[in-house]
Amino acid sequence: MIEKKIGFIGVGNMGLSILLGMLKSEVISKHNLFVYDIKYSSDVPSDILKAENIKELVEKSDVIILAVKPNMFSKILNEVKGADKYNVKSYISIAAGITTDYIKEILGDVKITRVMPNLALSVGEGMTVVCPYENIANDELDVVEQIFNSCGKMKILPESYINKAIAINGSAPAYVFMFIEALADAGVKNGLTRDDAYFIAAQTVLGSAKMVLETGINPAHLKDMVCSPAGTTIEAVIELENKGFRNAVISAVQKCTEKAEKMSKN
Repeated sequence: MIEKKIGFIGVGNMGLSILLGMLKSEVISKHNLFVYDIKYSSDVPSDILKAENIKELVEKSDVIILAVKPNMFSKILNEVKGADKYNVKSYISIAAGITTDYIKEILGDVKITRVMPNLALSVGEGMTVVCPYENIANDELDVVEQIFNSCGKMKILPESYINKAIAINGSAPAYVFMFIEALADAGVKNGLTRDDAYFIAAQTVLGSAKMVLETGINPAHLKDMVCSPAGTTIEAVIELENKGFRNAVISAVQKCTEKAEKMSKN
């Protein structure tokens, strides 16, 4: 159970996913959560404490999760700086392209952990890449691990790898949603109802991913297990190869990685 007070600056899609994931796992009491945003979604639980401004949130929190868009970071960090005069707070940043060095340029020698989570945290199946800075103490890193392990799985990597991971865990849910949608469209084309098609497609993706994680079998071998000689599945696999399925996925991930690297440099 997390006893420290956790504050969220920003409770949009990603901030809300982390918040809801923590609440669902019961890793923290609602009384130890604070949020601040300029506009609150109706999905934010009404009994979560809402700060009047950033200064109040920072003063009341031990750990501050910076969950705002990258284009808002400079403004937000300068407001945070005035509230944390003695650099005693611990920060978690989820922004793509915002480096630890950039944050420290504004806030000073603060304790900062960069993370790249994804939307699935809200349903307890998130995947988060965690990149702690060298001055993070073990007990402080333990809080970060509790937050993200409570609503999925996490992997600690050096910050130099975060842009490479963004395209796989941070952005990939969008690709997977597109794949599920395409599978369902095909089902509807062949006569399934829309609801049935979405349910069948989504559960199939979930089960396939679980097999990879729980069996440890190489995905290529699992694919071969489904492809019977002269069967229906191998026909579909060949068609996907003819249409450049793998190449399209690899190219998309590469483009996403390059964009993240460019954002970091800028």
